Amino acid sequence: MTTAPPRPRAARFATFMFFGLNGFAMGMWVVHIPNVERAAGISHSTLGALLLVLGGAAFAGMQISGPLVDRLGHRRLVPAAGVLLGLALCGPGFANSWWSLGLTLVLFGFGNGAIDVGMNSHAVVVERAYPRPIMAAFHAMWSIGGAFAAVIGAATLGAGVSTGVTLTGTGLLCVLLSLVSARFLMEPSDAPAVAATESEAAPARRRTPGRVVWLLGLLALALMLSEGVANDWAALHMEKVLGTSSSTAALAYGAFAVAMTTGRFLTDRVAAWAGPAAIVRYGATLAAVGLTTAAAAPWVPLSLVGWALFGLGLSGGVPQLFTAAGNLDTRASGALMARVVGLGYVGLLAGPALIGGLTRWMPLNVTFAVPVVLCVLAAVFAGVLNPKPEPAEQPVG
Repeated sequence: MTTAPPRPRAARFATFMFFGLNGFAMGMWVVHIPNVERAAGISHSTLGALLLVLGGAAFAGMQISGPLVDRLGHRRLVPAAGVLLGLALCGPGFANSWWSLGLTLVLFGFGNGAIDVGMNSHAVVVERAYPRPIMAAFHAMWSIGGAFAAVIGAATLGAGVSTGVTLTGTGLLCVLLSLVSARFLMEPSDAPAVAATESEAAPARRRTPGRVVWLLGLLALALMLSEGVANDWAALHMEKVLGTSSSTAALAYGAFAVAMTTGRFLTDRVAAWAGPAAIVRYGATLAAVGLTTAAAAPWVPLSLVGWALFGLGLSGGVPQLFTAAGNLDTRASGALMARVVGLGYVGLLAGPALIGGLTRWMPLNVTFAVPVVLCVLAAVFAGVLNPKPEPAEQPVG
């Protein structure tokens, strides 16, 4: 089988590192949120407002970093975002008021948004130099980083290590690895064979990137909204609807997360055979079946199977959408990627809140009809990933 030359292999390893590092940093922050809240002396409602500020700063970071990565290049933007993320992560562990915590979360959110777009844009460049899809595996590394954070964070908390020390150590690790990895990153011009192929197809691509990128963004919003529902409501569904204990309820999210991570490691090989549209179409269909099963199941084992199918179905879709966005126009890959990633992020934040609002009028398992419908719509419109070629112009005369 054809293998990539040394430069793309090194860039691929560096991209794995950035994805894993980002997942690890975010996971360490999430694990220490209760301690940060107590140290800052703020209420749950104030924390909720500050988390919205973090989300807004992340969205801003995505939209600003998109055009910047096209202008400055990946070797500058991605490490700079990693350094900002790492330095900002040092702050929450020492915050002693709402305003000091808010300031650090603005910087942390902005850095997270910037590195999210930057590393995904770079992943598209690296993938172009490979003879097969590799994007989904990068997203799997993000999940692996989060899992490591949960284990290491639990260990440091159990050992009584202060939140400031733990988050500072994590932040400095982000800074160090970001700087070390910078020299291994690639620019689009580093893959001349691929660039030549894309230049031949560029005229067809430039006609419709605006419309297509918004369709890709809406699909990302639908799938990531569904993912956000599982993140926040899977365990509560098991506990409140099926009446399980808290420990058993945690298995629902565990089944979802393990299936999603496993699916992402498998997706690339399936995508090479079936194509990206099939991954989104059949994956979203499987996700709809899985969540319907989880919501309607009267037994815990069957519900766990449903949550696992939901995670497996969602695992491969978003990476395909990000790849498609980054390849719409290689001259504006970062800006196009920012739109799709940004809309997906909006869905990830909005999904849990939407479900929470709907529970005022209907049972929790009934509200899951919303993500089920969105998954069905994603399956219906998955064809946007396989655009029909423009007909050749006929000669006159």
